[in-house]
Amino acid sequence: MRLIKLLLFFISLTPIFVFAAADIKLDRAPIDTSDNASLQRGAQSFVNYCLTCHGASYMRYNRHQDIELTNQEISGSLIHTGQKVGDLMLTSMKKKEAEEWFGVAPPDLSIIARSRGADWLYTYLRAFYKDDSTSSGWNNLIFDKVAMPHVLYQLQGQQVLNIKSVSDGKGSSEVKELELSVPGALSKQEYDKFVTDLVNYMVYLGEPHANYRKKLGMIVMIFLLGMLGLTYLLKREYWRDVH
Repeated sequence: MRLIKLLLFFISLTPIFVFAAADIKLDRAPIDTSDNASLQRGAQSFVNYCLTCHGASYMRYNRHQDIELTNQEISGSLIHTGQKVGDLMLTSMKKKEAEEWFGVAPPDLSIIARSRGADWLYTYLRAFYKDDSTSSGWNNLIFDKVAMPHVLYQLQGQQVLNIKSVSDGKGSSEVKELELSVPGALSKQEYDKFVTDLVNYMVYLGEPHANYRKKLGMIVMIFLLGMLGLTYLLKREYWRDVH
């Protein structure tokens, strides 16, 4: 009886959760994990901008051979801390120091794309804006009071939040928009491409063998369909004498 009451309670909360999630409009991330050139660019961006604070402790450097990087290229472009090619991608930041600086230790990013989703990451990395009320001086449109500062602001520039009141005849509502106030080193299209490559890599990071799994799955399905055809022909041959 108690279990039934708990289930009914959580079911009653479902509309609230759905409404909260639907309240946030996410941009579609143009992800293609079969694009090795994009994954290679994303890997370099991840190492240069993310690995200082965040780790990817489920991933080894030599796994990047899957995206057509040699051990020499991995050592030259991805390893900057003297680690070996077979080592895990660990952050150099200590947890205690991170908590003192940011108030919370930055999470491991090994499976962040699987927990948050590619669209969320793509929108998040493009939704930072200046906010002097926060300790870091930055905020995020889809993650209010985020502890992480905008580490990519030199590339994107600085955005400000504009809140507009919109009337639809039935009432008024607030619309939040971001406006670029200080240009960065990249144009909007270039920065979107940069973020696409980075998110594409984080999707790959969450399941490096996904492309192989899909390819193997197609081979298995083709084999089973072929066997189905042969089985049908064999069945007709057996039943020919019966009829």
